[in-house]
Amino acid sequence: MVLKVYVSGMSGNKEVKKRQQRVLMILDSKNIKYDTVDITEPGKESEKELMQNKSTSSGGTVSDPEPRHPLPPQLFNDDEYCGDYDAFDMANEIDTLEVFLKLATADTTAVSTAQIELKQENGEAKKEEAEAEAEEKKPDEEKPEGGEGDAKDEAAEKAENEDGDGEDKKKAEGEGEDAAENADEKQQKKQATITTAVKTSNSSDSQSDLFLESERAAAAQ
Repeated sequence: MVLKVYVSGMSGNKEVKKRQQRVLMILDSKNIKYDTVDITEPGKESEKELMQNKSTSSGGTVSDPEPRHPLPPQLFNDDEYCGDYDAFDMANEIDTLEVFLKLATADTTAVSTAQIELKQENGEAKKEEAEAEAEEKKPDEEKPEGGEGDAKDEAAEKAENEDGDGEDKKKAEGEGEDAAENADEKQQKKQATITTAVKTSNSSDSQSDLFLESERAAAAQ
């Protein structure tokens, strides 16, 4: 099976020329072998007719969106049509180029040429992107539930802290009362000591006075 790229070496359409160059550059970069068929060369009338008759995509450009005949570049695998530039570019973007060019068998996960064309026509690629964005936003929508749970946890923790503060306050008050009672007891003991000392001092003074009086009486005799 031979891959064929139909081009026009004498096209006056600049966009067609750029597309042809890009297709050949990509194929060269991927080391994909191909034959270039220039439909403007002499003796290529049958090739030109085959391309125009079998190409199901017009290859329209901005300057010529609805061409009278399919515009190159058009790609074939032998005589089997693969697609135009837009289909080629899409297959290259989603990494299914070999399947698009019918160089490899598509597996169940590969995107077929028909699916590529449908995506171009129906815009399924954009739809899939929108669905993916919606899936990404779902976790953000579920956040309020988690927020309520967090608020409840914070309230419970705050209540526990308040209870702890109340207990600490009561404990501090109890300790204050105990300290006051101890201070009163110490003050009472101190006062009793002072009273005892005074009494002892007064008793000593009385005894001294009695002794002096007895001495005086003895001296008088």
